Amino acid sequence: MNRYSDLGAGMPRVCRLGLATRGNTHPTPDDIWLSIERGINFLNWCGHKDAMSDVVSQLGCLRSNIVVATQLYARDGASIRAELEDALNRLGADYLDLCTFYYLETESEWKEICRRGGALEQLQRAREEGLIRAWGPTTHQRKLAVKTAESGLIDLLMIRYNAAHRGAEEEIFPLAVERKIPVIAYTCLRWGALIKPTRLDPEGFIPPRAKDCYRFALSHPAVSVALMAPSNRAELEEDLELLDEWRPLSQDEQRWLIQHGERVRKTAGAFP
Repeated sequence: MNRYSDLGAGMPRVCRLGLATRGNTHPTPDDIWLSIERGINFLNWCGHKDAMSDVVSQLGCLRSNIVVATQLYARDGASIRAELEDALNRLGADYLDLCTFYYLETESEWKEICRRGGALEQLQRAREEGLIRAWGPTTHQRKLAVKTAESGLIDLLMIRYNAAHRGAEEEIFPLAVERKIPVIAYTCLRWGALIKPTRLDPEGFIPPRAKDCYRFALSHPAVSVALMAPSNRAELEEDLELLDEWRPLSQDEQRWLIQHGERVRKTAGAFP
């Protein structure tokens, strides 16, 4: 199992385990620095002032070896330019490595992004100015992800992938590999459901740990980066254990996780 991946667009090679913040997680600056010291160099910032934004603003000479990503909401050119500039100001940064169109869920949104005066046109201009290196969608919609990939207008895909949600294996990954499009996997724990028991578990079943779920995602060669989003230091330290045990799943482990994922899918509420 490769430990590093190349995202292209002039970005540094990255550890395939990435770190993300969310509005409801509370890592400290020390937690972010610990991750960097352990070799994590893909940081996905949630867009709100937090420990990650504080650390990014202090990276100094380390900045060139770290990929900083964020999600943007705007679909039109003027709004996304303002949003991009605001993100740069909040981070105290001269450039972003990549951004994604946050929760791109409909074809009409994609058409708006691609039309004249849309967000894509403005991002292309921002890239010429050195403000950003790459972009793509963050989406739950696999068919839409394929459509954006087939357009030739994106540099990467950020999609949901975990043991309970494996549709990307057939619908997205073959195309991504063929076209050499990096894939960033999020929701690798299915919002924590994969590390909890279900009512359908066999007697004596012990749920997977978070590192097992990240290993599941990273065992697929189409996945360039799997994002962890720990809520606290204890969760972070457990996630980082994967770095000390870097290996793919065995066939038995993969079967075990897939079976648990199927139980989670049946019991953890409806999702596409």
